[in-house]
Amino acid sequence: MQPVAALDRLGDENAFAVLARATELQQQGRSIINLGIGQPDFRTPEHIVEAAVEALRGGAHGYTQAGGVLPLREAVAADLFARHGASVSPDNILVVPGGKVTMFMAITMFGEPGTEILYPDPGFPIYRSMIEYTGATPIPVPIREENDFAFSADETLSLINERTRLLILNSPANPTGGVTQRDEITKLVNGLENHPNLAILSDEIYARMTYEGLPHTSLIEYPQIRERLILLNGWSKTWAMTGWRMGYGVWPDALVDYARKIAVNCWSCVNTAAQYAGLAALNGPQDEVDAMMAAFDERRQVITELLNQLPGVTCRTPLGAFYAFPNITGTGWKSKALASALLEEAGVATIGGPDFGVLGDGYLRLSYANSTQNIKEAISRVEAFLSEHSPR
Repeated sequence: MQPVAALDRLGDENAFAVLARATELQQQGRSIINLGIGQPDFRTPEHIVEAAVEALRGGAHGYTQAGGVLPLREAVAADLFARHGASVSPDNILVVPGGKVTMFMAITMFGEPGTEILYPDPGFPIYRSMIEYTGATPIPVPIREENDFAFSADETLSLINERTRLLILNSPANPTGGVTQRDEITKLVNGLENHPNLAILSDEIYARMTYEGLPHTSLIEYPQIRERLILLNGWSKTWAMTGWRMGYGVWPDALVDYARKIAVNCWSCVNTAAQYAGLAALNGPQDEVDAMMAAFDERRQVITELLNQLPGVTCRTPLGAFYAFPNITGTGWKSKALASALLEEAGVATIGGPDFGVLGDGYLRLSYANSTQNIKEAISRVEAFLSEHSPR
């Protein structure tokens, strides 16, 4: 057999490989604290689970429209209006099985040989993987520690040329926890007026996860780019629903039917009962979301303080998501080697910064979607390991 060459260009997401190895070590009886995988450690709120159960018992067993049931799309539209003042038609919303699906569709719509797609580096590894799969040239947009891991409008705009088809943005950001503030986003949007044919994919899956009173600024708040903006969001992080595989995209008029056709050709529709769970998440009580955010905020402060006490380690305070991205260059260790050694020898799962791009070298990603007690124990293990082992 000879599959297409494009498959050889597909990358991977090492967080899942680390999760598999951590699970294997636990099954061998090892004590492993997992700060690697990016998913909430909370249960999905019970009223959401019950909504899915009730849907199943009520006979929600068949296909739905490819874009999702109308009440769910209406609820998404209402939520976007409530949080961002953006009027969105339910007809422009496509409910999909997870956040990655929207980025897959957007990148495959615009990526082909001879074109360029801009993406954040360090950033979610699937961006680059999918760009390379399409044959387009991936152009990294540097996300710099000295800028608190926010993107620079000027630097981003300087990378756009006549071959650029798509710009991918992510704030709040994985893996850095960086948040780009309104002034910088406005500056970028104003500059994009000089590039009217450039499509924009805004990955806002962590939109509800900001701290210190910092509001989230969505690209959907800017009417001047709405006709070329693809907004990615979903239920995984906010409502602890990673395994439910529930995401959505907001598509401009020119692209929404292409997205719908891809859905029809690929997955038909999202699991029907899961859609009613998503509806309950949006329309139901938000007290458990608030409690999760308060817990993440506490853990954020704990992990940042402890990391900055480690010899050779410095860590900016993350302003969003649930990741810390400490600089470990002062330890003398290479990122990937340290991440591997910490898992195998200290029982702490982390992700090496290079898994998120070239500019991730010299960093680790630690998820603080774990208990405060476990975080304290994990950093204690890291401290002991660094004191007992020379770089290798």
